[in-house]
Amino acid sequence: MSDDDAARGGPRLLVYSQDGLGLGHLRRTSTLITEVLAARPEVAVLTVSDSPLGRFFPTGGHHDYLKLPSIRKVGPGDWAAVALPMPFREVIALRRELLRAAAVRFRPNVVLVDHMPHGAMGELIPTLEALRATGARFVLGLRDILDAPEIIRRRWSVEGGYEAVDRYYDSVLVYGSRDVFDLPTEYGWPAAVASRVSFCGYVSSAAAPATDARRVRSRLLSALTPGVPSGRLVVATAGGGADAHPVFSRLLAAVPDILAERSCGFAIIAGPFMPEGDYEDLRRRATGLPVRVHRSLTNVPTYIAAADLVVSMAGYNTTVEILRSGRPGLLVPRSGPSAEQRLRADLFGARGWVRWLDPERLDRDAVAGAVTRALADTAEPDPRPAPDLCGSAVAAAALIGLVDEEGGSWPGAQGGGGAVAAPARL
Repeated sequence: MSDDDAARGGPRLLVYSQDGLGLGHLRRTSTLITEVLAARPEVAVLTVSDSPLGRFFPTGGHHDYLKLPSIRKVGPGDWAAVALPMPFREVIALRRELLRAAAVRFRPNVVLVDHMPHGAMGELIPTLEALRATGARFVLGLRDILDAPEIIRRRWSVEGGYEAVDRYYDSVLVYGSRDVFDLPTEYGWPAAVASRVSFCGYVSSAAAPATDARRVRSRLLSALTPGVPSGRLVVATAGGGADAHPVFSRLLAAVPDILAERSCGFAIIAGPFMPEGDYEDLRRRATGLPVRVHRSLTNVPTYIAAADLVVSMAGYNTTVEILRSGRPGLLVPRSGPSAEQRLRADLFGARGWVRWLDPERLDRDAVAGAVTRALADTAEPDPRPAPDLCGSAVAAAALIGLVDEEGGSWPGAQGGGGAVAAPARL
């Protein structure tokens, strides 16, 4: 180890994640950080994000979090502050300066940028410029589907996304499968930039222990369907839940019709960002029904694994958690403004991985019919190829490879037979 590395205390990983009103990006980056720290506990990790929930997902190890003022995307190219009563130009200027100052002081060896190569409204560019001179390595991490191809092509052209990838990034990790959605082709990436892309498979947190899932299932069904050994458990969840009320509301309306066909208990996980009035509406309407409404849970994967059917919106993380669990999923994609969820539901549904409902036709009869059909389905598993769910390990291995390369021979780098190399596909 060089004197400089010793003084620095080992390699450092900086993570930028824009997630002002949701859990998706925070969930993915937390999963990857957990994997990295499990293999390399000496790495110092700093996440810079604007999620109001901060370290909602535990990662352990030497990981800390810097909170930026929260902003949210109103539409393509249109942003607004979540809480500060200030002009947006002032909020974005404040974020830009905080980002650059933190990054320069932290002096990372490796930078993982989640989702936006240039940051929200280009706020990351001064930071990337400042760190280029330090020799840091830059990695862009992208979920499988960002939005409709025509939207992304237009916005990235206007905002300089293609130029940012070409100028700054050593590699691009796509958290998905090329045969499902070929991101660089669909979004018109130039050949020189597309050559830096590696598909990792889908990123999900670790599978819930089967014993925990059985315990949750037994407890819920004993409370919701007492004396009915054949009762089925339906779990409804939608990540942060900011716009999930319509889906849960329609499900609650359909509960009597579902119960007429089959004995069921329902667990609805509203989400930490659901407006209080919407949450109280669900709780009130669940009174007298075999329905338990939770505000938020940290063990959502355990509830998913306990279910006979999972009803969810079609966000990346929840959808992949359903696939990881092997439980049947019924998706209701967000109707807009982004086409991301509808594309995912359509592509995954075509492969037999999930069922889905059109959000424009979400009436009581449609929901009741879809739920009862899914619960009655006893068909054999679809013989078509299963989803690649190795994304967490593959992406973390790629980051570890760069951390080891940039950090030199620091304590722990040679433990267990040397540095962990990225799998051959990378």
